[in-house]
Amino acid sequence: MIKFLIPTHYLLITFIGFTIVLLLSGFTYKKISKNDSEIAALSNFYDLKAVGIDGEEISFSDYKGKKVLIVNVASKCGYTYQYAEMQKLQDLYGEKVIVLGFPSNDFLYQEPGSNEKIAEFCESVYGVTFQMFEKIATKGKNQSSVYEWLSKSELNGWNNQSPSWNFCKYLINEEGNLIGFFDARVKPLSDEITSLL
Repeated sequence: MIKFLIPTHYLLITFIGFTIVLLLSGFTYKKISKNDSEIAALSNFYDLKAVGIDGEEISFSDYKGKKVLIVNVASKCGYTYQYAEMQKLQDLYGEKVIVLGFPSNDFLYQEPGSNEKIAEFCESVYGVTFQMFEKIATKGKNQSSVYEWLSKSELNGWNNQSPSWNFCKYLINEEGNLIGFFDARVKPLSDEITSLL
């Protein structure tokens, strides 16, 4: 029986040649998604709405003209102490920025409480006065519309990063454009954030 062995460099040359042919022929790959008009309709930050922790719906159009810092929060996380800095940021820079807290139980079930218990914890332990919202999903099939906008580049213009843990931060400018994503290790009063205010 005769065996034919093809040297690996021939396989590599064949693969490269095939790739060049595809490129020269104008082959392109495009992910099938929403059409441009649907994306345009969803891509405005100020069209978003969310339910406050008290049950009242809030339109993000109320935040026009100020920067907005959005943080996914949890009361049983190693970063929960950042509530204090979030409040201080609101106190110090309240004329420039609005802090919004979105409780989520997405990471190791570190926000198990009801909206009422979350509100009570935030007020009694950290004196939170900035706007808190009802508990939501920041990722997965039940992802809230707010976090869908924050983590899909076809909606916000550039970012595909969903929260990787509790206390990730997104900064939106006065025109409703997403200008920054910061992971949980970046503190609310860090230069990385305050230099953009």
